[in-house]
Amino acid sequence: MNAATVDLHVRWLGRIEFARALALQQEIVLKKRDDCSVEDQLLLLEHEPVYTIGRTPDKSSLLGAAHLPYPVFSINRGGQATYHGPGQLMGYPIIDLRRRGQDLHRYLRWLEQLLIELLAEYGIAASRRESLTGVWIDDRKIASIGVGVRHWITMHGFALNVCGDLSPFQHIIPCGINNVAMTSMEKETGKTFSVVSVARAVEKLAFDAITSLRIPPATTRRACLATNKMIPLERN
Repeated sequence: MNAATVDLHVRWLGRIEFARALALQQEIVLKKRDDCSVEDQLLLLEHEPVYTIGRTPDKSSLLGAAHLPYPVFSINRGGQATYHGPGQLMGYPIIDLRRRGQDLHRYLRWLEQLLIELLAEYGIAASRRESLTGVWIDDRKIASIGVGVRHWITMHGFALNVCGDLSPFQHIIPCGINNVAMTSMEKETGKTFSVVSVARAVEKLAFDAITSLRIPPATTRRACLATNKMIPLERN
């Protein structure tokens, strides 16, 4: 999977270790910070099993961490602990919000809507929950969202549970929400899905959806010129 448009370049990376994906994101962010013409990208992939948590003093969602069966990474995103592993589609949009309105709230809602529309294509009725970032089916969470922003350039993104083992979530308090039930596309429908096939569906939707974040070129140019005056952000 490797396609390009004026607005977005989507790359399927397969299953890779978290540290490798993090380094790649950081590399692209640095290039985009220094050159406004570098295209926006969406990295789609699976991870080897890993836990992550945002940079927060409150680590209680890890439940002490010593008991965890997989490594833990503390990273520059908002939010509490979550699990990533096989059967979960990771989406890392690296998008220059200087070119798309500099509105983090709008960007988070855009990610949620992308996933809601994707799930609808599979006959799964998903939605948002008030004051909780992510995508839900009633009180069950099917996708988590955690975003880091540097110089208005995004990294990290979403984790959609497609199939596979959800038991590693039981070792933590997912996203810091007590008694949350994690679910997956496979669990909700009883059907078999592959991560790569769902990634292809995300690719198609993303090409159309990215235009909704577009802003006028003149505004884009002014925002890019002001890059060095902006304060880096970390949000969930």
